[in-house]
Amino acid sequence: MTAIDNLPPLREVIARHDLRAKKQLGQNFLLDLNLTAKIARQAGDMTQCDVLEIGPGPGGLTRGLLAEGARHVLAIEKDARALPALQEIADRYSGRLTVIHGDALQVDPLAHLTPPIRIAANLPYNVGTELLIRWLTPPDWPPFWQSLTLMFQKEVAERIVATPGSKAYGRLALLAQWRADARIVMMLPPEAFVPAPKVHSAVVHLTALPQPRYPADPAVLSQVTAAAFNQRRKMLRASLRGLHPQIESLLQDAGIPPTARAEEIDLERFCALARALQAARQGA
Repeated sequence: MTAIDNLPPLREVIARHDLRAKKQLGQNFLLDLNLTAKIARQAGDMTQCDVLEIGPGPGGLTRGLLAEGARHVLAIEKDARALPALQEIADRYSGRLTVIHGDALQVDPLAHLTPPIRIAANLPYNVGTELLIRWLTPPDWPPFWQSLTLMFQKEVAERIVATPGSKAYGRLALLAQWRADARIVMMLPPEAFVPAPKVHSAVVHLTALPQPRYPADPAVLSQVTAAAFNQRRKMLRASLRGLHPQIESLLQDAGIPPTARAEEIDLERFCALARALQAARQGA
């Protein structure tokens, strides 16, 4: 990889720019450029796509995305220390890398990207889940992105792809699988990072569906799943009691036993319950 872009090894870049990872920024750097290139390849063919990257740090994944052919990369970095290192990459890949110093939760990426758009990132651990939920819950669907290729703690990745009946199954699985195909494509041990985190990591690839898998109002579905999983050990007739006076009847209409618990119910039936609840409220 170094031979491809003629840039220094990442250890040298980090030492030269004093880029020691900061725990408060959720930073854990991948230094193996062969590994970052492999992660970049999980995003698919990027030659006709713009790519959004969050938290590039010293630029390992950035270099992978560019070397693998990304048409243009927008990298949003909160840590000012990383900007000189990222500028060196921008100089090497003239016109193909834009770096913004800012908070990914505050920056509008659409002002700098041209569709089609993919998102690829080794997300900072402290904002990863929040960003994923934002990308999965826009007011309109399909979203601005075609796919997400994201690194999380292994536990979070397992929650995204979880199935009913498993310990990891919950709102995050429903949210991701309602509007996207989600699968784990890589696992990474702690020693792949500097500093080594205490947990394993995993790369999840999500492809946006043209429309949600089953019809449901997003706000109602969110309300139902929040109430169900906030008290996941309770029977649904108890945890959902506050949503409607006739909740037991609505559960039965959706094909759900009132004595069932949230972790037993699949996405299709949660969507059916959201539709039944919405219809009951509109008919009241």
